[in-house]
Amino acid sequence: MTYHIRRKDKEITEETVLKKILKSTKYVTIAMSMDNQPYLVSLSHGYDEDRNCIYFHCASEGKKLDFLKANNNVWGQALLDYGYLQGACDHNFASVHFSGKVVIITNHNEKLHAVQVMMRQLDKFADHLVARLDQEKLKTTVVGRIDIDFMTGKKSKELTI
Repeated sequence: MTYHIRRKDKEITEETVLKKILKSTKYVTIAMSMDNQPYLVSLSHGYDEDRNCIYFHCASEGKKLDFLKANNNVWGQALLDYGYLQGACDHNFASVHFSGKVVIITNHNEKLHAVQVMMRQLDKFADHLVARLDQEKLKTTVVGRIDIDFMTGKKSKELTI
């Protein structure tokens, strides 16, 4: 089933803009499903533009991993919220919706790359942190990768990204 954005004047069609939003947000929210039950969680993340994937880390057990092990298909949203426009009955925003499959990373080098991507997106002192990264702790850190297979976006008409 295919849906189209009703408000074409708000649709983001340029892939570079969609990617810029994913690189600008601090969090993404992903929806999962297991046994016909939905689950939604917000994650700090790092977007790797070259690989078109989102990296995240999580605890080694829990509801999120149980859902992902049962069904690794996810739907996600990244949102840049610039607030309600008082007196205009409108809201300034840009969002990207995406679908993909989650893979739990076991390769040490890819985990290291993923953590570096996340740090560089989230922390202005990332280079200092990357240099001090505890390689032993990385071995036990659970890192997931969302391989994006579809993206669409929408934004306020007035907003330039």
